[in-house]
Amino acid sequence: MNIDRIVMAFAGFAILVSVVLSQVHSINWLWFTGFVGLNMLQAAFTGFCPLATMLKAMGKKPGEAFN
Repeated sequence: MNIDRIVMAFAGFAILVSVVLSQVHSINWLWFTGFVGLNMLQAAFTGFCPLATMLKAMGKKPGEAFN
């Protein structure tokens, strides 16, 4: 699995978990959902993703989006 797929899978997982937690625990978990969404938006325009940087340092194979 390349970096692009790992980043998208992690973001999707984080969003789904935070939405569920906002329903069963505290509405404040939606702040985390917003943070993940904003990070995805800025990564689309800048090409910078903190998770992608960490994965690259760990030796994961890059994809097309995060070089």
